[in-house]
Amino acid sequence: MREIHHVGIAVPSLEAALPAYVDVLGLRAGRIREVPDQAVRVVMIGEREPKIELLEPLDASSGVARFLAERGRATLHHVCFAVDDLAAVLRDLAARGTELVDHQPRRGVEGMVAFLHPRAADGVLIELIDRASIS
Repeated sequence: MREIHHVGIAVPSLEAALPAYVDVLGLRAGRIREVPDQAVRVVMIGEREPKIELLEPLDASSGVARFLAERGRATLHHVCFAVDDLAAVLRDLAARGTELVDHQPRRGVEGMVAFLHPRAADGVLIELIDRASIS
């Protein structure tokens, strides 16, 4: 885990948040995509790593919606690190007793991903993305 791939920012509305990144900061936004199993719409911002991922909840029961409700505003949601051989990294972390959300890689917006439980990183949600699967 040597490089940050992206940081995720939870926002109530992608359309309301995008102008700050595109118009004010001059960054390029990709297309908005839905991730149904996470109940979010996301957009990746930036052309190189590290990127910014904006996440908007699709419904009030999603994890991102609860996260926003607890904080009352847009805020940092997670940090994503690129790794080689994600499945092997997960096995190694589990063997060392690291608390995982995902024990197997799953499809994310830009590749195969897995999350570490926030308790594993002093309250910070950590995402891992398999470098070989990045699209």
